[in-house]
Amino acid sequence: MNRYTKVKWKNIKLWENVTEEQWYDYKWQLSNAIKDVETLKKVAVIDKQEEEDLKKCLKKFRMAITPYYAALMDKKDKKCPVRMLAVPSAKELINSPEDLSDPLHEDIDSPAPGLTHRYPDRVLFLVTNICSMNCRHCTRRRLVGFEDVHMSWENIQKAIDYIKGAKEVRDVLISGGDPFVLNDNMLEKIISEIRKIKHVEIIRIGTRTPVVMPMRITDSLVNMLKKYHPIYVNTHFNHPKEMTADAREACEKLANAGIPLGNQTVLLNGLNDCPQIMKKLMHELLMARVKPYYIYQCDLSMGITHFRTSVSKGIEIIESLRGHTTGMAVPTFVVDAPGGGGKIPVMPNYLISMSDNKTILRNYEGVITTYTQPADYRTNPCDCEYCKDEKYKPMDGIAKLLSGEKLTLEPANLIRTKRHKK
Repeated sequence: MNRYTKVKWKNIKLWENVTEEQWYDYKWQLSNAIKDVETLKKVAVIDKQEEEDLKKCLKKFRMAITPYYAALMDKKDKKCPVRMLAVPSAKELINSPEDLSDPLHEDIDSPAPGLTHRYPDRVLFLVTNICSMNCRHCTRRRLVGFEDVHMSWENIQKAIDYIKGAKEVRDVLISGGDPFVLNDNMLEKIISEIRKIKHVEIIRIGTRTPVVMPMRITDSLVNMLKKYHPIYVNTHFNHPKEMTADAREACEKLANAGIPLGNQTVLLNGLNDCPQIMKKLMHELLMARVKPYYIYQCDLSMGITHFRTSVSKGIEIIESLRGHTTGMAVPTFVVDAPGGGGKIPVMPNYLISMSDNKTILRNYEGVITTYTQPADYRTNPCDCEYCKDEKYKPMDGIAKLLSGEKLTLEPANLIRTKRHKK
């Protein structure tokens, strides 16, 4: 017996006459997204105060909920995780001092329209501002939901030209918005142009459609994607309730086409900040052949303060996963550093102490153990073929110190440095 259920949309009066053919047409889902309070009231119980709050919120932020995802919501429970992820809240109107429009410096680190080049060998390529659904915790709300436009081909070409000239780029992450709201032909046009670039080794696509609109993962889409291997897809499940029969089927279609899937979960207050919820989610992902990839600390974006947890909560969750379940189910917990610092992994302290020949460690149970290091080991200069290849040499950061190419790393605006220049 299949423990995953299909969404029963005919139980909802608004969609009782919708045919199966319509329901499983992603274009129908997009064109019938819930974008106003009156339609929302037909699928969820909204009291007067919530209605007033919604109308205030919608003056600043937009709402779009696919019928499929709306059908997953508990009609009455305001604490339903699906509802929390989809329905606007008056809390979004609260601006905290630490809120930032572009917390990750994606615009500042942009050498071409829609392109962010932060890490040495990879770029983020935003090809559309449109999503199938406006998630309430979105970190790119400065872009998504305000202007429904795809990137013009002129700007896409500028970004592709930059990638052609940046020989160090071996990995392109296509994101948005959601790239899978593009039709197959447009998406293939972009992917095929990137695949022609010889120094680009892998292409990744970030999408939430398997979660909020799984009918987008059509046979034609999958057959197109698998022509451009190696290609990877990262998706975005936040709660076990999102793993339905349809969502699992979408993931399995991609996996069956030889496309590895990863999942990026955002740690959200009152929604999944529970070790047991996270463990259940990680298990569900593996059953759908999706590798848990990251748990993100919630970003410092405008209007999502109410979703943020402490960093210590994320460490607690990793502590409850490591050793308590398969290592395959343990993602990396990261803080995507404000100011463009990138993803910084944060984890419990398993290294207790070190001497010249002993390393003291502790395991998930609290057992403390000793690893004896080889007495005669010395790091010798390596002259392998990869060390001689310029593209494998460290380009920046601590790795340059470890390789001996640099002795120090200094901030650009130290007072003493300015004094020396004078």
